[in-house]
Amino acid sequence: MTEYQGKSAFSGVAIGKIYVFSKGESIIRRTRIEDKEAEKKRFDDAKDLAKEQLNGLYEKAMKEVGETSAAIFEAHRMFLEDPGYLDSVYSMIANEGINAEFAVATTGDNYAEMLAAMDDDYMRARAADVKDVSNRVISILQGVSANGLDSDEPVILLADDLAPSETVQFDKSKILSFVTRHGSMNSHTSILARMMGIPSLITVDYDASTVNGKMGIVDGYKGILIVEPDDDTIAKYQAQKEEDDQKKQLLQSLKGQKNVTLDGHEINVYANIAGPKDIGSVLDNDAGGIGLFRSEFLYLESDTYPTEDEQYEAYKKVVQMMAGKDVIIRTLDIGADKQCDYFNLDKEENPALGFRAIRICLKRPEIFKTQLRAIYRASYFGSVGIMFPMITSVDEVRQIKKIVEEVKAELDSEGIEYGDVDLGIMVETPAAVFESFELAKEVDFFSIGTNDLTQYTLACDRQNPNLTDFADPHSPAVLKAIQMTIENGHKGGAWVGICGELGADTELTETFLRMGVDELSVSPSRVLAVRDAVRKVDLSKYY
Repeated sequence: MTEYQGKSAFSGVAIGKIYVFSKGESIIRRTRIEDKEAEKKRFDDAKDLAKEQLNGLYEKAMKEVGETSAAIFEAHRMFLEDPGYLDSVYSMIANEGINAEFAVATTGDNYAEMLAAMDDDYMRARAADVKDVSNRVISILQGVSANGLDSDEPVILLADDLAPSETVQFDKSKILSFVTRHGSMNSHTSILARMMGIPSLITVDYDASTVNGKMGIVDGYKGILIVEPDDDTIAKYQAQKEEDDQKKQLLQSLKGQKNVTLDGHEINVYANIAGPKDIGSVLDNDAGGIGLFRSEFLYLESDTYPTEDEQYEAYKKVVQMMAGKDVIIRTLDIGADKQCDYFNLDKEENPALGFRAIRICLKRPEIFKTQLRAIYRASYFGSVGIMFPMITSVDEVRQIKKIVEEVKAELDSEGIEYGDVDLGIMVETPAAVFESFELAKEVDFFSIGTNDLTQYTLACDRQNPNLTDFADPHSPAVLKAIQMTIENGHKGGAWVGICGELGADTELTETFLRMGVDELSVSPSRVLAVRDAVRKVDLSKYY
């Protein structure tokens, strides 16, 4: 039995087989081959299987996340039909007598280098696609599962880290837990684990060569991965898991109940989502609405700018499925840790303090207007709010409102109907906290983004795992910033919610209620736990 210590990103217990996810980036060695025709056939078989995989991923993505996100798999399949790409591989095998793996790797590198050197932004962005396609074919040739989850049973998934575009490939019902070598509490993998409500560990320095395929236990309470546990350890954790399951069942009894304190004070408990595929979990956990629709995932899961119609369909689907309940859509929060190649953002020394979120929107209004038009069109079908991230001044809000009025005027002139949309801002910078009274006069609501607010208040990079011990979200400075925002927001006429991960921290639920917060928006899996915490609070003792 071997234990690997890490840090917990989401609590709970998982027991099952370990599956090490590889991105297929192993060293490709050049070897001589004798039967060139057989080697060509070996490449053809691998290419055909890769196309089958991509077709399957395309259909899966179409069902789960829509056409925009699925398009990348269609583009990858088309590369495997490109005559120039195929001729290069065949020629190297025939003329140089080398193995198919090396021919594919070399061709992929050459094409990627050629595309990266082009002036056209779209073609430059295709360089990464060629590499991905080549890695897929190489993995098949090597007999390695590189992209996707090749397992008939649910597994504990181990990886260096996972990008949002990679997670779409997984059958979520086959994942018991995420364990990553890198990442942070706010990495995409951690957020996904919390959305799914499964145990998750980060910064686990496991030995991939010795753990793959073995029985494992994830202790999301202590941050431990146990490999090849003995019978007593399995029995102990099985009992813990059964206890956890019983607690979850008890929470189910809270469905349909109000989020009301013992003394009768009611607040809204909403859910955070990344797209339409998360609505099932929102409804299953009885959230009162959507407090944060992370619209940037529509961009992160696409290989080019999502069109107005593509965004409109995604927003409309969520609004319709929520059937009149509030849906608050955050405009794109690209930049910092969330990069899209096709945005062609310059490399920055301090990206968290750089060109990101609303700054991109104000500097590239054509992108901003496309998104706003899509949101306003979707607002016709339900109750929609828009909130803008990374706000630091009243002037920014006034610029935004001017652009909003231009978009509404365009829609009016085209005879396109839309609903009444509330406008709000994310309060996640100290500047917004200090200006909160003045900002509240300009908008309908605030939503406090505690992830970034903690980062900027404590000067701790939220993506740096070495700073976890310093980035204390319970810091008095962070809590004072939250309280100041709530008080000033109310004075200025805005309601105030919390949509950062701190909103799901039930140790602070009573504190937030005492501060006067109006809404808490959390991962769907945490809605009922927060409701339970709210219903145990008695604020009358503070009157």
